[in-house]
Amino acid sequence: MTTDTPARLLQLLSLLQTPREWPGGELAGRLGVSRRTVRRDVDRLRDLGYPVQASMGADGGYRLVAGKALPPLVLDDEEAVAIAVGLRAGAGHAVEGVEEASVRALAKLEQVLPSRLRHRVATLQAATMPLTSGDGASIATETLTVLASATAGQERLRFRYRSGDGTESRRLTEPYRMVSTGRRWYLVAYDIDRDDWRTFRVDRVAEPFATGARFVPRELPTGDAAEYLRRSMSGRGRPSYDIDVTFDAPAEFVAARLPSALGVPEAQPDGTCRLRATASDSVEWLALRLALADCEFTAHGPDELVSYIRELGARLDRATRTSSPWGSPRTESGGV
Repeated sequence: MTTDTPARLLQLLSLLQTPREWPGGELAGRLGVSRRTVRRDVDRLRDLGYPVQASMGADGGYRLVAGKALPPLVLDDEEAVAIAVGLRAGAGHAVEGVEEASVRALAKLEQVLPSRLRHRVATLQAATMPLTSGDGASIATETLTVLASATAGQERLRFRYRSGDGTESRRLTEPYRMVSTGRRWYLVAYDIDRDDWRTFRVDRVAEPFATGARFVPRELPTGDAAEYLRRSMSGRGRPSYDIDVTFDAPAEFVAARLPSALGVPEAQPDGTCRLRATASDSVEWLALRLALADCEFTAHGPDELVSYIRELGARLDRATRTSSPWGSPRTESGGV
């Protein structure tokens, strides 16, 4: 019998999160209490914001239903490990669609994971490898979670940083936001020693350490971290391109297949859509991302992009018309 009320409420909540209806008598038996106590505990959960629905009948029943807000969840060991492994797998690469909110969720989960579950998560991740990965640099999930936690908690952050030319330095920063470009993660932060705002590629950050010293966030010059990152990248001499592309497909179809950093294509009256955006990525990468939209498209500009797409198309066409001297490839063993 569970006499401690908070412990009993957590046990009741764990049972109710199973997608089924629980008869009042069965809940009372599981908890070792009376049905009246079950009714009182259900009322306590409702007061805490959990939408528990009761059904009429000889024994009555209870079910946790969807509410207007998401209440705290209780996860068992297997569920916690599964979620942590999934978040780690996506967050380790700047995978399109894995934004700052996903990293914050991973940071919160790993903060409360018991050591035995942390070991299971690390073991599973080390023993598995995805068939495909993002086209950006790989990042240690511990780095992402430390940066995300310091950003959310407004804690000053120390780390070692390697610049593009290989120069290493120590930085003390006030982290403002983490930004994903679809290929890479960047940290926008105020550099204390340099008394100015800076952007840092997260895959070049090492040994991050949250100092525990709190700070009041400063006002970012542009007011938006993504816009500041874009201007910062353009200011480093990296060319930016004003791309203009028409896709022979609905806007929703194309938007789901393009990096969010490129923006949202605009629907056209004839059922096509048009994308106008400024991008600082290479024309090679832009051409490949446009092709992966998996539909016909016409590139109107810039000239560099149009020229590269034309060259790439000719190269691919030659590849299909040239026979290999080694014959057709084959699967050695265990082919599907």
